[in-house]
Amino acid sequence: MRFVDKVMMITGGAQGMGAHAANAFAAEGAAVIIADIDLPRAQAIVDDIEKTGGQAIAVNCNVTDPGAVSEAVARGVKAFGGIDFLLNGAALHTYAYGKPTLVLGIDMWRAMLEVNVLGIVNCVAAARSTMADRGGGVVINMSSINSFVGLSAYGVSKLAVRGLTAAMAAELAPENIRVLGLAPGMIDTESTLRELLDIHKDMLINQMQLIKRQGKKQDVIDAMMFFCSENASFITGETLIVGGGYPLRV
Repeated sequence: MRFVDKVMMITGGAQGMGAHAANAFAAEGAAVIIADIDLPRAQAIVDDIEKTGGQAIAVNCNVTDPGAVSEAVARGVKAFGGIDFLLNGAALHTYAYGKPTLVLGIDMWRAMLEVNVLGIVNCVAAARSTMADRGGGVVINMSSINSFVGLSAYGVSKLAVRGLTAAMAAELAPENIRVLGLAPGMIDTESTLRELLDIHKDMLINQMQLIKRQGKKQDVIDAMMFFCSENASFITGETLIVGGGYPLRV
């Protein structure tokens, strides 16, 4: 129960890594605000958390709408008194956005950047004051291994997330808010397992990764929990690859 009396807000928390994070942090004692455009699905996660004695609420939130984000934050503050941790997980990341930069249509570019990049700006701007009022906190921005090795439009959006992470870390440091990024490799989320061909999974695990196994959601959750702990109190502005040793950086 490492996070008793802490409050985490998760965007995109109704499914995938966000849902797993909601359950994991609730199990460690945190109250969880699940912010998602799919409110029924978010409420189902809340119901599961409450069945095991945890605290959570679901709030309808479109991260591209600053007003909706501010309302979601206000509802979370009203329910739990404030926000300590913000996980920016909402993103457009289906196979359709993995096209080359000049192939992806401009309307899809705009939609992706509105969610993947400006959505983070909206959420951090809305949560900043309540985190500062509680003495500081931690923002975790979900980037991707594609921001290091990808040649896709999606990878460019996640490269921008890494830039935001560094810029926001500098801007929010005086308020004792640490900002960190996570760049997962091939993790066993539903979308990854559904969209990647077996031949590509095998190539990545056996030829590219140093650790020869499928990445697990828990690998990413463990990194999140480290970031939110006092053990990481001297780390900010960094994006950590959770990818089994791929790609190596010197």
